[in-house]
Amino acid sequence: MQEQAVLDRNGNFHDRPEFSPAMRSLAQAISYLTHPLFIPLLVTFLVLESIPEYMVAFKVQSKRFAFDMLYFRVAIISIGFPVLTLLLAKTLKFVSSIYMKTQRDRIIPYVAMITYYFWAFYTFQQEGAAPKFYTAFFLGIFLSISISFVSNNFIKTSMHTVGWGGVIGFLFSLMWGMHMNVTTPLVITIFIAAIVATARMVLEAHTPREIYIGFFIGIISQLAACWILVK
Repeated sequence: MQEQAVLDRNGNFHDRPEFSPAMRSLAQAISYLTHPLFIPLLVTFLVLESIPEYMVAFKVQSKRFAFDMLYFRVAIISIGFPVLTLLLAKTLKFVSSIYMKTQRDRIIPYVAMITYYFWAFYTFQQEGAAPKFYTAFFLGIFLSISISFVSNNFIKTSMHTVGWGGVIGFLFSLMWGMHMNVTTPLVITIFIAAIVATARMVLEAHTPREIYIGFFIGIISQLAACWILVK
């Protein structure tokens, strides 16, 4: 790692670390693997594998069939629809890049995600099959994206840290709202979140302020959702 003098927004020169191509490639790979689109599916997997007794209401025909259908449902909502929306927006030239590097590029994906996750929360809530903490998780995602959409007018908040902050907030909710012992997964998640934040900064995708605000939005949104639904 070397340092390079750069000009900041105020016209002042300061030293900025310059990372090797190998380090940047690693950071890019980490960003792909820990993309926030995968987080709802990851949390669903952890809930079903760790505490399946809370999901017994999904056993319509068989446990495996019901859980597979839940995985499919979450994958469509969190990955299928958003990716399709982004590709369509790119084709119609509503966004300049699928990587959404500018605040303008994020407007349509934000609106779409807000719609998808409100629908996910609403349907889980109306069905009543999912435990309240799981439904609250989707409410928390809806809240975090809505807040990020508003903040997008002022700052390019890191959606990676919003997502991983949301996982941290969800685990805090299980600890405080459901009195579950989630110390080990919480420590692991914080460690992963730190790696993700570092990777985003190595790629110069966000400033430290945008990283921290993302964590704050993710954590607070999940705690608020837990307070609203679980109490």
